Amino acid sequence: MKTKEIIFIVEESLEGGYEARAVGESIFTEADNIDELKKNIAEAVRCHFDENNLPAIVNLRFQREEIITL
Repeated sequence: MKTKEIIFIVEESLEGGYEARAVGESIFTEADNIDELKKNIAEAVRCHFDENNLPAIVNLRFQREEIITL
């Protein structure tokens, strides 16, 4: 059955750049900037799924944490 959509959670890396993890799949990639990250995600998805099961949509959800001290 073809997957319609795959979701990636994108976070800023502690070392700089970005990290992306797929929800429900064992896919992880990282990059120095957003454009490079998008290319790496597309490549990782193509490597993970065979051509008949490639998702139609890759959804990037950016997660950001901030700490406020009181």
